[in-house]
This record gives sequence, structure tokens and C-alpha cells, in this order.
Amino acid sequence: MRFLNTLLLVSACSLPSFSYALNVEPANWWVGMNKNNITVLVHEKNIANEKFKLDKYKGVELSNVTRTDNPNYAFLHLSISDMAKVGTLQFKSSYPEHSFEFPLLTRDKHSAQRQGFTSADTLYLINPDRFVNGDEKNDTVKGMLEGANPSFKGGRHGGDIKGVINALPYLNNLGVTQLWLTPVLENNMPDYSYHGYAITDFYNVDPRMGSNQLYKTLSKKAKEQGIGLVMDMVLNHFGSEHVWVKDKPTQDWINFNGEFKNGKNATSHARQTIQDPHASNYDKRQFSDGWFVASMPDLNQRQPLLSEYLIQNAIWWIEYADLSGIRVDTYSYSDKAFLSDWTKAIMDEYPHFNIVGEEWTSNPAIASYWQRGKVNQDGYTSSLPSVMDFSLQEAVIQALNEDESWSTGWVKVYQSLANDFLYPDTNNIMVFADNHDMSRVYTELGQDLAKTKMAMTLFLTTRGIAQMYYGTEVILDNTPSKDHGDIRIDFPGGFKNQKTNAFTGAGLSEEQRDMHKTISTLLNFRKQSPALTKGKLVHFSPQNGVYSYARVSDTQTVLVFMNKNKVTQKHNLDYMQEVIPKNANAQALFTQHTFKLTNSINLEPMAATVLVINTP
Repeated sequence: MRFLNTLLLVSACSLPSFSYALNVEPANWWVGMNKNNITVLVHEKNIANEKFKLDKYKGVELSNVTRTDNPNYAFLHLSISDMAKVGTLQFKSSYPEHSFEFPLLTRDKHSAQRQGFTSADTLYLINPDRFVNGDEKNDTVKGMLEGANPSFKGGRHGGDIKGVINALPYLNNLGVTQLWLTPVLENNMPDYSYHGYAITDFYNVDPRMGSNQLYKTLSKKAKEQGIGLVMDMVLNHFGSEHVWVKDKPTQDWINFNGEFKNGKNATSHARQTIQDPHASNYDKRQFSDGWFVASMPDLNQRQPLLSEYLIQNAIWWIEYADLSGIRVDTYSYSDKAFLSDWTKAIMDEYPHFNIVGEEWTSNPAIASYWQRGKVNQDGYTSSLPSVMDFSLQEAVIQALNEDESWSTGWVKVYQSLANDFLYPDTNNIMVFADNHDMSRVYTELGQDLAKTKMAMTLFLTTRGIAQMYYGTEVILDNTPSKDHGDIRIDFPGGFKNQKTNAFTGAGLSEEQRDMHKTISTLLNFRKQSPALTKGKLVHFSPQNGVYSYARVSDTQTVLVFMNKNKVTQKHNLDYMQEVIPKNANAQALFTQHTFKLTNSINLEPMAATVLVINTP
């Protein structure tokens, strides 16, 4: 994630004031888990001086208690065998008021074999605070440092989980199959807390978003509509108002001794140091250990207790909320040995799950380093199934904004996809036109509807997992601003007193209606197309301003033509015979016109043409 420029102006926040109260994390576990050795963090004043005992419980042992250099923490190590049954563990302390219960719950019988998101899916990315305000009563919550301020682009606008639940029928009709919400966990920060990436409680949903139970309800109701839920997780950093800043579990819990030092300990963002065989240890540390900003301290995942905490937290949320995937923010900034352990633990627990890591680079040599199955020169082994394709995103924007030549235009897209030999699993790469950290695709393409439709057609028909940013279907725009508050604009129809409503269509312009129809057509076709969900990609060198490719499966071929010419192009198909079935009847996706495919086709100017050929 790239953070708000204005966030850089926020100085180190005042240390949180809090009264000590017994806190236990996680609050429960499940029987029958692959991860059956867990560590329970207990926080309370001078808790380390107490003695803990677990009442006799068949199949469960309190194997050890770790005490650190901070007397306010104790880490209880539990071993849960296959003999353990559902029930409640009773932990007794030498101070009776600090005794507590720890439930062991039943997991869903299909939990371990859950299917994560795949290339058959389209993920719809939402900034919940800017999507739909489903519950106005939680816009401002007592005890939260920041209240609602909808007139300020960097403030909280009131969108919440209830709003996302209310929008599920719309999203289902649009053709969405997965929801990726930017973090909904507590961000109890004094300002700029709406984005969710400054977490102050890793186990609780922010009350201005709803509750843990409501998040679980969202997952359940989305699943009823055939939509999965992907959680945005942050492993690299957290919010400066978290209790860990004032009361660190260990002295080495936060990188650079917990000090930002007016930017001297800021990250260099030099991600290439991870792969660079010549990189100095100094440069590697400055990248991985450096902080983004003063308000987001950098976590030291080399600390084994913290590493265990983050692994358990991820598994807990998957099990609790029935997740179908995880998106990891700022993936490469965390310690890479920890990332290997973290991904492996999750994939061991859920073999068919999916996790996508954000590695913001247009260099596929760097991005592919992190994907599972890659044989790296330095011997690094990753268990991360999916990465994000920033290379293709950049190439498509450039291609549509440049004139055609031997080195500009569509050739940029062709070259980007030609680099797929670097990836061990090209179908498990996430493709996207934009996201919450960059200008919207309609903005980047100069508010040109034709270009935007071509871009979205390409991203929704090429190889990989498709991701779309909320509001793209009604061409939301941040021209001329690049402020994140404008990129994360309120969704039309999600808030009171808006003149346009994407849910009902009221007030939408003709261009917005056109775009909405295009996106809905593509997404709903994608849901049931074997060629787009499982088919091989075969593309051809651009010629005469046209980039063309095919998606080929056993029962279907989809031909896609991207024509940048401003006039109708009579396009010869001789070069594509290897992917066109003989005597094929083709149906144009957008017009539903069916015709016999001959050796040429007329391509509409500045438009994408999608032809569907079903074979017996």
C-alpha cells in the first residue's frame, strides 16, 4: 500500500492512555486443526509474576509459559492433541481475578478443504468507509479518537459493513464473485483512520465498521449469493495508538527500537534489495525494517512470539469468518523468512486456499520471486500462491495513451505478458486496472470512455485472477486530483443526499450506463465461461494498431481484438488460424450477433471486440 501524502505530515502520535485489564488473544481455538500447538498472549499489569495452571482437560496440555522483559505479558503455550474434544479450558491464576476461560470450538467439517479464490473469480475491491453507509448510528462512536467528518476527503465518511451487506444483491447482479474489503479492523487513530491500514487491534473489527459478528454475517450472506470474502491483512506495520507502542510485549517487538527519529528510520522502499545478490545488509535492513510513517510503527517479525502471533491471527480469522482468501498489504516489506513461515502455515492448514501478496513493482523478475514454486537463485522458498501484476497494469495504461510504433502502444502489453515465463503459475496472478492506492483507470486514460472500456475488457478476459475497484462500473473519476481521498471517492447511492445512484441507475449519465452495461456483460460472461476461467492464453504480436489474443479451452474459444484505430478496421484473420476452429460460428459478446467466421472481420473503431466460439 502507498499511503496518503497527508499522512506524512502526521507526527508521532501521543502514547495511548489506558487502564490495565486482562486481555487474552486469541479468545478461542478449534479442535481438529492442523495447527494444534498455539500460544495465548495474556496482557495485564504484572501478569508475568503470576503462576498459571490449566485444569485437567483430556488432550490439552499447558506445555510452557514464556515471560519476557516486560512483566505485563505472559505467553501460554498450549498443545492440543487429536483426542481433544469441544469444550472450555479453565486457566487458573495465582491471582483468582485473572483466571479465565478459553473455549475450544467445533470447526466446519469442510473448513480445511475450503476453496480459495481462483482464476474463475473477479474480486471487487471496496473501501468500506466510502461505499455504503448502512448504519448511521455508528458513524461516530464514543471512545474512538476520530468521529465522522464526511465533508473532509481524508476523514471518515460513515460507510460500514452493514452497507456492504445491503449492496450484496447489486454486486451479485453485476457479476462479482469475491469481495476484497480494505481492512475493517480497529484503527483507533486521531485522524486519517478511514483507510484501515493503521491497525490498533488485530482481533476486533472497528466499531465504526460494525462488529466481529457482523463481519461474520457479511461472510455468510455473501456466500449465500455465491460471493466469497477476502480479508486485507497487514503484517508489516500497525497503528501508533496500539497498546504495543506504550507497552511493548518485548523490547524487540518494533523495528529500530521503536523509534522513527524524524524519518531517519523510514523505509527506503528499495524492494530490489531482497533479490539483489550484491545488496549490503545495511540496505536490506533499511528496506525491511524501516517505517512507512511515524504513525505506523514497523513490526519485527523476526521476534518469534510476534511471528507466532501473526500466524495464529491469520488462521483465526480464516476459521472465524469463513474467508476464501487473504490479500497481504506491503507484502515484501516484512521479514522474508517470516513470510515463508506465515504462508506455509496457512497453506498447510488450508491446502486449496489462496493468498495474494502486494509487491508494487512493474518488474516481473521481482514480483515472481515471491510466488510459490519459483526456484530462486538464493534458495528462497515461498508458499505464496498469488502475486499482483503491476507490470500489466502499467503496460495497459501506457499502451492506450501512446501512439502505435515498434516500441510504444500495444507492444508494451505484449512484452509484459511475454514475461510470464518468469512465473511458476501464470493463472494465479491477479490482474487489475487500478486500485485504492492509484488514480482510477478512467482518470489515467484521460476520461476517455472508449479507452476505459478497452482496458477493462482486456483485464477481464486475459489470463489470471481479475480484480476491479469499486465504482469502475460507473467510471468514478479523481481528475484532476491524485489525493487518496479523491481516489477513494464516495460510491454514488451509498450516502444521503447524492444526486446519482448506481444501485438504481437514477441520475447516471449515458456514459456511466454504457460502462455499467459493459462491465456487467463481461463479469457475468466470465462467471460461466470455461475459456476465460480455465483456458490457455495465446496472443499475437500487435499489427496495424490491433492487439489480439485467444482464450482456448476444450469446449470454448474466445477471441479478443483491441482496435486503437479511429476508423473501422477490416482485419484479416489468417494469422489466427491455429486458434480458430474450422467452420466456426462466432457470437459477438456485446451485441449477441451470431455469424459465420470467415478470413476477415470488421473491427469497430476504438473498441474491443469479443467473439465467443462454442465447440461440441
